[in-house]
Amino acid sequence: MAISMFIMSVACSGAGSAASKEEAMPRKVSSMQLSYAKQFAVDYYEQGYVHIRIGEDKDYVLIPGNKADCDLGFSDATLIRQEKAKSSIYLAASSGMDLFDRLGALSSVTSCSMPAKEYVDKSVQEAILSGAITYAGKYSAPDYEKLLALHTGLAIESMMITHAPKIAEELTRLKIPVLVEMSSYEDSPLGRLEWIKLYGVLLGKEKEADAFFDQEVKKLNRISKTLGEKRQGEEKKQRVAIFYMSSNGYVNVRKPGDYMTRMIEMAGGEYALKDLKLPNENALSTININWEDFYRMAADADVLIYNGTIDGGITSSEDLISKHPLFQKFKAVKEHNLWCTGLNMYQESSKIVDVTLDFYSILEGDGQKTRFIRHVD
Repeated sequence: MAISMFIMSVACSGAGSAASKEEAMPRKVSSMQLSYAKQFAVDYYEQGYVHIRIGEDKDYVLIPGNKADCDLGFSDATLIRQEKAKSSIYLAASSGMDLFDRLGALSSVTSCSMPAKEYVDKSVQEAILSGAITYAGKYSAPDYEKLLALHTGLAIESMMITHAPKIAEELTRLKIPVLVEMSSYEDSPLGRLEWIKLYGVLLGKEKEADAFFDQEVKKLNRISKTLGEKRQGEEKKQRVAIFYMSSNGYVNVRKPGDYMTRMIEMAGGEYALKDLKLPNENALSTININWEDFYRMAADADVLIYNGTIDGGITSSEDLISKHPLFQKFKAVKEHNLWCTGLNMYQESSKIVDVTLDFYSILEGDGQKTRFIRHVD
């Protein structure tokens, strides 16, 4: 055992000849089979090493147990020691908290980037209030001393961290690995949900992740079949727009084809801005457009859904009209078909199938109580 560890250490530290390094370097043995997710990939190597790629060029290597540090040949990879990560994670990607909860792994989260009152999940609130999870400051201003005192083994950030690159640099300097997740950039709802498999890898809970994901896929397939049967023969689909008004006067909308617009389609609707021309392609799932373009494409939409996660949302049609007087001319406003998302729609990321059911209830007008999207009078 001691000899093999020495060989691994030599191979992965850059010492020794090229031939000996190639011989000792762990080899890839298999890859994770993903059905929907496109923004990450996982490859399994000998001796339990795991290579994770996120996006096009972000490499991570998960180091198992007491194995030597090794980049598996990915020279720019971030190395994550699995045992340290499992025991102390700073979770600054708030949508990931629900997936950790689904895996029964909240105990691995020792710090977070939002105070208890901003979480919808009661179990998360209680964990923070009891001290089991420490609020360590928002993603753009973390309390480094708290993170170090908690022996943080991994910081999981959303893409918001790209707006605060100095934070990631400082965490790295403090020897806290930073993993930036991109689940919201998936172009299908099941692609976003499949990120639970990545968390399963990090936490050693792959079987639990697979079982949950398979269960939700079967559930959605049953729903899709039912919706298909009910919608059969219908020619006209209700048009839906999801948006919020930004502080600079632009309208922020979902990009055509992102996971949220796919959920609308699964529920039997049509995204009102499906023909929106995108000036430049990037991974962001939303885009700011001018008022004139939004009015042209959404004024006749059958359903308007205001994204309340950014500015707290709206409580009445008057609230919306106060943001722009021309909203009173929108078909959905005149016909009282105005809705607003709640925080739980984004925080409870494991409930994608149930959110699709909310969309279906809104489009059908079946009187079923919605959980994630509330009606606005």
